[in-house]
Amino acid sequence: MENRLFLKLGFDAFLLQVLLLLLYFHETSCIPSTYPTWHLSNEKPMDDMYPVIAPSGNPKPFIPLLAPSPLVPFTNTTVPKLSGQCLLNFSATETLMSMTAIDCWAPFAKQMANVICCPQLEATLAILIGQSSKDTNVLALNGTLAKYCLSDIEQILVGQGGSESLRHICTVHPANLTEGSCPAKDISEFETTVDTSKLLAACNKIDPVKECCNAICQNAVSEAATKIAMISTDFLGMPGSQVLPEQSARVRDCKTIVLRWLASKLHPANAKEVLRVLSNCNVNKVCPLEFPDMKYVANSCGNAISNKTACCLAMESYVSHLQKQSLVTNLQALDCATALEMKLRKSNITKDVYGLCHISLKDFSLQVGNQEFGCLLPSLPSDAIFDPSSGISFVCDLNDHIPAPWSSTSQMTASSCNKTIKIPALPAAASAQSGLYNDGVVHVFLIACSVALMMLM
Repeated sequence: MENRLFLKLGFDAFLLQVLLLLLYFHETSCIPSTYPTWHLSNEKPMDDMYPVIAPSGNPKPFIPLLAPSPLVPFTNTTVPKLSGQCLLNFSATETLMSMTAIDCWAPFAKQMANVICCPQLEATLAILIGQSSKDTNVLALNGTLAKYCLSDIEQILVGQGGSESLRHICTVHPANLTEGSCPAKDISEFETTVDTSKLLAACNKIDPVKECCNAICQNAVSEAATKIAMISTDFLGMPGSQVLPEQSARVRDCKTIVLRWLASKLHPANAKEVLRVLSNCNVNKVCPLEFPDMKYVANSCGNAISNKTACCLAMESYVSHLQKQSLVTNLQALDCATALEMKLRKSNITKDVYGLCHISLKDFSLQVGNQEFGCLLPSLPSDAIFDPSSGISFVCDLNDHIPAPWSSTSQMTASSCNKTIKIPALPAAASAQSGLYNDGVVHVFLIACSVALMMLM
């Protein structure tokens, strides 16, 4: 039995659902005022609350449905106006481009940016250039071609329903398609400098659960990037502790070249899986949320929490602002809980307010349907799923009720993958036999405010 479960409503029932959601949107803003910016290289030290990712044995995760109005198509079908100047082979990556458009579906690209849309777009750019290098023998575009090609890529994605604001949402510029400061872009120079057999052996097949801690492919990519960065004479003879910022930037740019070379050697589907796993290792280390000022929480929860009710009301109000920003993975939520705890401690709040106020990891993610059901994405790479009759869906966890952990000061400074908390790589099972759903499982629709309003006009 297919592990996707969709709730199909008639038109009248759908209208009722829209009305109910509009009442909810009236109480909680549908569109957040700020969104996190995508930074693939935004790394920070891991803390000891980062757990071992445990593979889930549950075969039927809950998948919410992104349902637009029946009057509005799921995707656009416009013919893109291409420049005619870009040499990238779009036909060889047609399936990949379609998947990217679905992952970056216009009404929800911002909410899915950090985990689904932008990692997929990054992988798409690397694969497009990598596959085209088979004909051009270079792993980068020049500045002029980069402008044309980025514009063409946007046109193709928008024509299939993708967001028109991907440059802004994912912070992508034409320079991201060039070699940047990396001194090597020719395939011949790359392959004479790098141990390509070792690199391909490490990254041809990677374990999506173990890679983030074992870093087998990541280390091979870093080693290759450092070697080609050292082609430049000013990189030679510099101890690692004295590497200058521009040299670090050069290694980062060379990592992009390495990933493009890998994409040229792998089938596009295989390359996409490898690149998405690598990006998710970085994604899951970083909390993408912006934390507003917490003076009100400090005032209410200070003095050893003299008033529990006032403290928890303040925490609930504060967390409600976080819930309007972005969908996050379960591991990102854990990182966000640790980041918020550190800020609370700096505000002289040392009591476990998470336990006191029953704050769980779901409280850090975008809420679906109402304020009781936070939607946590899996820590493994995931894509949205398009069905012409049902809509666009994605795997979402509403069942794993994991309390937000409040750690000791010594625990907060540790750094290791051997953690005490186990979080499943995939959500708990939520669907049941014969297409029905279990008790306690809520099936909801995410509907863009603009679409919902159109239904009532």
